[in-house]
Amino acid sequence: MKKALYLSLPLFVSASLFAEDAAPAARQQSMWQTLMMIGIALLFFYLILWRPEQKRRKKMEKQRSGMNKGDRVTAMGIIGTVVRVEESTVILKMVDGAKIEVLKNAISDVQPASEQQTVDVSKPQTNGTE
Repeated sequence: MKKALYLSLPLFVSASLFAEDAAPAARQQSMWQTLMMIGIALLFFYLILWRPEQKRRKKMEKQRSGMNKGDRVTAMGIIGTVVRVEESTVILKMVDGAKIEVLKNAISDVQPASEQQTVDVSKPQTNGTE
């Protein structure tokens, strides 16, 4: 409902631009309407594009700053377990035991260690006889 209102609002405001009144005050009114349209466009970009991106970025930064040893992270498609957190990098341990260093900003997902343990417990245990 709100989207429809936001999308139709510029149409209603601009409808008076096409009115056939040729009054001398039309220039001032036209300038006012132009400024209104620019204001509406800026408000639209703020509410629809900029604000949600800002919230997403803050949430991701909070996750990255809250990383601890043992957390599972995804960095550029690489999944690993945090071994050590440094100032701007993180040391990850891979499945085969290899360790790599990645930038904190490259990390796209963080799963806390306690959450990962509950996921591992729910998986059925196999003896490698498949």
